[in-house]
Amino acid sequence: MEDLFIGFTSITIWNVIMYIIGGMLIYLAIKKDYEPMLLLPIGFGAILVNIPLASVLSYEGKPGVLQTLFEAGIATELFPVLIFIAIGAMIDFTPLFKNPIMIFFGAAAQFGIFATILAALFLGQYVPWLNIDLKVASAIGIIGAADGPTAIFVANKFARNLLGPISVAAYSYMSLVPIIQPPVIKALTTKQERMIKMEYHEEKVSKTVKIVFPVVVTIIAGIVAPISVPLVGLLMFGNLIRESGVLERLSSTAQNELANLVTILLGITIGSTMTAEKFLTPATLLILAMGLAAFVFDTAGGVLFAKLLNLFLKKKINPMLGAAGISAFPMSARVIQKMAAKEDPTNFILMQAVSANVSGQLGSIIAGGIVLALVPLLVR
Repeated sequence: MEDLFIGFTSITIWNVIMYIIGGMLIYLAIKKDYEPMLLLPIGFGAILVNIPLASVLSYEGKPGVLQTLFEAGIATELFPVLIFIAIGAMIDFTPLFKNPIMIFFGAAAQFGIFATILAALFLGQYVPWLNIDLKVASAIGIIGAADGPTAIFVANKFARNLLGPISVAAYSYMSLVPIIQPPVIKALTTKQERMIKMEYHEEKVSKTVKIVFPVVVTIIAGIVAPISVPLVGLLMFGNLIRESGVLERLSSTAQNELANLVTILLGITIGSTMTAEKFLTPATLLILAMGLAAFVFDTAGGVLFAKLLNLFLKKKINPMLGAAGISAFPMSARVIQKMAAKEDPTNFILMQAVSANVSGQLGSIIAGGIVLALVPLLVR
């Protein structure tokens, strides 16, 4: 009879807290529409693994279903790179080709990654019990890429035990871009700067350029940071499928069936890492705080870079476009256009914002590749 109630008697207060956290993620996904495709499965996965004696992680000495998914999809980095194929198939780089200067914002907006790495290292030096070394700091800093798959990929390399909180922070803050970015942008710009109008010329981009671009980017990025090839290469492969014009069915499959299936598996598998003993630690609070700082630094870095350029340009750039250089595509571009229209209903800078946002997608992956390449060299 005791065996019948062993599950109830095994529940701890920490399990209950994780149920609440999982429930909050599900609430945000359903009620607030914050990244529902990921936060919902992550939240439910967190509940599953915190049910006492549940067999989802192990059963009779053998890996359970979620542990099997983790070993097959996360430990091998299969799920994140498959997501990049889907993302690549969804991205249209045409706006970037028409506004090539925006690629610099995709680089400038990655400032938050490296600023957060330094801040985490500084904090770890004065709070030694947090156990923050360069690898852990890099895994935390990469949240600033505003790119969930990249954050997962780097965290799996450098801080697998922190994969759960890093993933939750990355996707949660991505969904909060409309809340995080506007106050930062307003603090760094004047009304006159936010009202700057940008000229947009409709120019045709040849199919050859669209096809050659993913191949060239893969080669260059691979030479600069070889370890980034799984990320950049499969993103560009997905884009090549899209732009080739002869693989419509594969492009559609990558954008829909592949993206949906892998997202479900990725989300619930990440949730499986959120056991109470791993998630309810001081490091989790640090990750959430530093992740927010990374997003703020990214936004500020892009805006300040645009203002710096304006010191030397005759035709001024609306500095809000710098904030669109983060990888949260297309949310950030929409936020920028909404802010511009609020200041002046006739101001339409969406295409330029999309250009910066697309370049941010590339910038975040390359930044992640650079971190993966440099950190192991520095810790030798």
